[in-house]
Amino acid sequence: MRILEDNKNIIVENVADFNLEQTLECGQCFRFYKQNEQEYVVVAYKHLLHAKQEGQTLFFLNTDRDTVENLWIPYFDLERNYDEIKKFLREKDEILKNAITEKGGVRILNQEFHEVLISFIISQNKQIPQIKQLVRRISETYGTYLGKINGEAYYSFPDIKTLGTISEQDFRKMKTGFRAPYLFDAAQKLSKGEISAKRLSGLTEAEMQKKLMEIKGVGEKVANCVMLFSLGCRSAFPVDVWIKRIVETLYFDGEEISKDKIREFASEHYGAYGGYAQQYLFCFGREKRIGTGKE
Repeated sequence: MRILEDNKNIIVENVADFNLEQTLECGQCFRFYKQNEQEYVVVAYKHLLHAKQEGQTLFFLNTDRDTVENLWIPYFDLERNYDEIKKFLREKDEILKNAITEKGGVRILNQEFHEVLISFIISQNKQIPQIKQLVRRISETYGTYLGKINGEAYYSFPDIKTLGTISEQDFRKMKTGFRAPYLFDAAQKLSKGEISAKRLSGLTEAEMQKKLMEIKGVGEKVANCVMLFSLGCRSAFPVDVWIKRIVETLYFDGEEISKDKIREFASEHYGAYGGYAQQYLFCFGREKRIGTGKE
């Protein structure tokens, strides 16, 4: 990569194996807002970003070099060699080749732990537009104003201290439904320090998953999403309805397989690269509607 400055814009050239749209739209985050083709507003870590991509060049608009180098490049995981990851997976698995070819611009974001936890509790039985709406509602109600882009106001996700002041009834008022007691429990555990990225970082992945599942409403799928997208556990393989259908169709001739068996298969088959395989399969399979009978 080469980083250039142009007034208040930072230009990052020679960005390989990255597609801004694929990365943001693949279901791993919910604070992105499309402006135009390959142009987005992103909110993360109490910062507001206006970014666009042209080929292998990224434009970070109205920001500074320090913020790009210290926040956005790590956030988008741009320093990791994805060519090596894709090479390993292609050699390991013929079935993944098409998925990697079509969705090879996906990178796994390095997101803020408490936001990912709350967001994926919300995600249960919700489509992405609905999740985005609820996360934005929480941010606009309890977050900090960050500024406007193209006339639209944006707010940070509330910090851990503020989350601890939100009652179960407050969560219900924001139309979170049956998730309200789960969100309240998570917010309380976060604010009291019972659970944190720092405390979890010293655990094995099995211990980490078990600890996360002590939170009301957090099952294996949500725990694995949190581990993959905010705790650096790149072997984690979240299994939702889509992934279950995709894996059954592509690897087991459509045979019904339990989620536990799918996780076991992923662990044995992909090992440390399970999270990357999951993202390629998820993005490719969802777009092609694999496993729905409508491919």
